[in-house]
Amino acid sequence: MTPLDQQLENDVQDSGEMTFLEHLEELRWHLVRAVGSIAVFALIAFVFIREIYSNIIAAPSRPDFWTYRMMCKLSEKTGFADLCIQKLNFTMQSREMAGQFTTSLTLSLMIGLVGAFPYAFWELWRFIVPGLRPSERRAARGGVFFVTFLFLTGILFGYYVVSPLAINFLANYQLDPSIVNEFDISSYMSTLATLTLGCGLTFQMPIITFVLSKVGVLTPQFMREYRRHALVAILVIAAIITPSPDIYSQILVSIPLALLYEVSIWVSGYVLRLRLKDQKEMMESGNYTKDEE
Repeated sequence: MTPLDQQLENDVQDSGEMTFLEHLEELRWHLVRAVGSIAVFALIAFVFIREIYSNIIAAPSRPDFWTYRMMCKLSEKTGFADLCIQKLNFTMQSREMAGQFTTSLTLSLMIGLVGAFPYAFWELWRFIVPGLRPSERRAARGGVFFVTFLFLTGILFGYYVVSPLAINFLANYQLDPSIVNEFDISSYMSTLATLTLGCGLTFQMPIITFVLSKVGVLTPQFMREYRRHALVAILVIAAIITPSPDIYSQILVSIPLALLYEVSIWVSGYVLRLRLKDQKEMMESGNYTKDEE
């Protein structure tokens, strides 16, 4: 048992019977600690905001970004010259007097949300766990780790794969050669944040499947039956996320989503096996009723 799981077990033992107002008070302190952690990370980010913007946020806007360099190497090996990105045809500017300061605050808050996500989620999970049944707590053991791992993996995928592909396409797309691309900093930030955070949430597919399977909405049989439909939907999503007509970019985005769907099928099957096991144990003990299904 990990230290986090041990702490959760201690929370369950200490919770006991609580009144409604005591539950509200408990929730309030969990929320205070979660929001406080976000504020701490946001403050740290604001102190180092120039370095963060130059080395992380603005990096996908430059041709020397890691993803673009890897694509150029892939272009050399495959012979597809279009894969190599040597120029991003746009400049960024701020059209409002407080634009750069507002951008710094917004950026700090977003970094605070991402940086504090593991702890903030753990605080909320600590409030939820005592209300679960023992079998549900066993099934959800390690939930904080998996939610955090999938979220951060999605963030990295969005930052290093999806965002550069989208930025490259939008920056180099031309309606007419006479039009100059001068993007507002808020527009660039919005695009980068939407794609990156969107991938972080999309990678929660196995967790969402776990919850829906637990309440009986999803089954592995249903997901296998509609696998082909899901793959078509994934290709459509990949085409939307990567507006570039390059088929290789779409495949690059589709593969992780397809793997997540397969993992979700396994998760749904795991939940079903646990439910059947619990029902069998309850039947053997004589405590099983229809209400438990």
